[in-house]
Amino acid sequence: MAPEPLAIDWEAFLARDWQQRPRLFRGALPAFAPPLDGDDLAGLAMEPDAEARIVERAPDGWRQTDGPFAPEDFHRDHPWTLLVQGVDRWSPAVAALLDTLAPIPRWRIEDVMVSWATDGGSVGPHYDNYDVFLLQGSGRRRWHLGGYCDRDCALLPHPTLRLLADFETRQEYLLECGDILYLPPRIAHWGIAEGPCTTYSLGLRAPRLNDMVSRWADRALESLDNELFYQDRHLEPARRAGEIRSRDLERARLQLQAALDQLEDNDWFGELVTENPHVEAPGEEEIDAALRRLADAEAVVSPRPGARIAWQADGDDLLVFTNGCALRVAGGLRDGVLELAAGKALAGNQLATLLATADGERLLAHCLEEGAIDVD
Repeated sequence: MAPEPLAIDWEAFLARDWQQRPRLFRGALPAFAPPLDGDDLAGLAMEPDAEARIVERAPDGWRQTDGPFAPEDFHRDHPWTLLVQGVDRWSPAVAALLDTLAPIPRWRIEDVMVSWATDGGSVGPHYDNYDVFLLQGSGRRRWHLGGYCDRDCALLPHPTLRLLADFETRQEYLLECGDILYLPPRIAHWGIAEGPCTTYSLGLRAPRLNDMVSRWADRALESLDNELFYQDRHLEPARRAGEIRSRDLERARLQLQAALDQLEDNDWFGELVTENPHVEAPGEEEIDAALRRLADAEAVVSPRPGARIAWQADGDDLLVFTNGCALRVAGGLRDGVLELAAGKALAGNQLATLLATADGERLLAHCLEEGAIDVD
């Protein structure tokens, strides 16, 4: 059962708080029934492919242990927290929580991390480089919020944990089931369980600016004419030997900008933000079998858990990005692409409409090859 929409005034929140300040939403999901308990999460953490870790606060400092775990790992003497990353790839009920963030562009959403903590359990004072919505499941957790952090903030010496050496509480909130605390990037925070509790962290993603520059520059280099050279018409006489003057630098910048402005391909960004390190591309036999199933009138096409599908308009066409790979298709396929990008299944007339066109067939074949959909 899909969760109800969040009790949030999205327009006001995005205008006033998004990436600006923390915001507490009491009763954002008033009827929230946490889909996983501590035993469920522990079972998942024993899977060899699960991204799980335990953080324990011992008298001699913070400890982190990475999974997969065995049952005896869940018996400890000090307050501890079990965290499992990407639980939306394992649990449809957890994946459905992402629908509550519908006003946020889907390509900005990373995954859902679920944690279970004993009384006093915590992962320590830290900050993240991304936005996060902290949804309280069972039990209660007290959140201490500090100030804005940057790379100059002192960290405790630890081989894996990035914990703040100095933390000053400026705000404090006690969250109960269904409450949500939004945190923008780089805000110091420290959550401590008051009794056993679960927390669902709906984390966002954003490309690093240096990755964006690198990707854009790579695409520009592929398309630029290698016979273009720096020019300096109306050159002023040199007064001092070997000097690179401000006017020379200005010419270089203007010519570089003019060259970059000629870049016609604009698919580099979509490819970057949909790259998916968790994708498992199917083999040829699996793809062929899925293509044969598409001919069945009862066929259902479903996005795979964790698949990243986005699109952008490009003239009359659409550029569809699937797990980091772009495909150009006709703009008439937009309705079907929208469903897939929203994580919804295609079946019946909707699927038949897509299959009735060559571009529709290409799109589904592309999604199969990139490991983004299943056909049942």
